[in-house]
This record gives sequence, C-alpha cells and structure tokens, in this order.
Amino acid sequence: MVVACIGLGANLGDAPATVRAAIQALGRLPQTRLLAASGLYRTPAWGNEAQPDFINAAAAVETALAAPALLEHLLATEQSFGRVREPGQHWGPRTLDLDLLLYGEQTIALPQLKVPHPFLHERAFALLPLADVAPEAVIPGHGTVHDVLAAMKTCDIEPIGG
Repeated sequence: MVVACIGLGANLGDAPATVRAAIQALGRLPQTRLLAASGLYRTPAWGNEAQPDFINAAAAVETALAAPALLEHLLATEQSFGRVREPGQHWGPRTLDLDLLLYGEQTIALPQLKVPHPFLHERAFALLPLADVAPEAVIPGHGTVHDVLAAMKTCDIEPIGG
C-alpha cells in the first residue's frame, strides 16, 4: 500500500459540490481508501485568466494500485463528472481536474505520468490544500509540502470551508 496525494480542482457548474463529490468518489476507487481530505479553497484563475475562479482541494488516499492504474481511474473519474480534455488546451475551464501530485516518495517519469507533479512546488493553489492533509509529505527534490509552501505567497487563495 502506498499513500498517494491527489489535487482536485473545478470551475464550471457547481464547483464546490463537484469537488466534494469527487473526494467521495476517490474513496470508492478499487483497492483504495480515502485517508483525509482538505477543506475547499477559492483560487483566482491563472494562465488563462478569462474564466471563473477555481475551487481547489486535496486528498490523501492509501492505495494498492500502481501509479499508472491510479491515474487511469482518476481520468475515468474526471470523465464521469463531465470532463472533456481538449487537445492542446492548458489552464482552461473544467468541470473537474484530478492530478496525481505525489505517490509515496517515488519519482515517476513516464510519457503519460510525471510524479511528483512537475509544477507542484510552484503552485500555491495545490500546496495549500495539500498542506491540510499531508504537510510533512516530501516533494522529491524540493523538501516537505510545509517547507515549500512557507516560501510562497498565498494571499489570493481563500479558504471557503469543507
């Protein structure tokens, strides 16, 4: 069993309800148990700023699934919530985004999967909720979630409750 950390985000439809429901769906994945979930955070859109604010959260799960299999289940969960991935579109609006942020302390470099998430150490919107569930988790090559977050500005991100 491995503890994996998953980032959740949405900004279309009832995003808070979608993120809450997606957290529950993570606990129903095969060979997986939900350990903890963060509160919800409102984050201004970035990259493509002409879109609604995002609702972000994080979850820690214990899983017997290999990382690629876990990713496949995350992508299927996104689709079940209406996510359509447009080729070449980054940072756009979405009904649900699930990112495999950490998989234990492993570093994985596959064509379809990079762990830790390549930009995790730069993204307060992912680190702030992740600190709720796994502050001492190690981001290989960067330190603990808590330490990386401590060096970052988070003033535009606001907690909105569970």
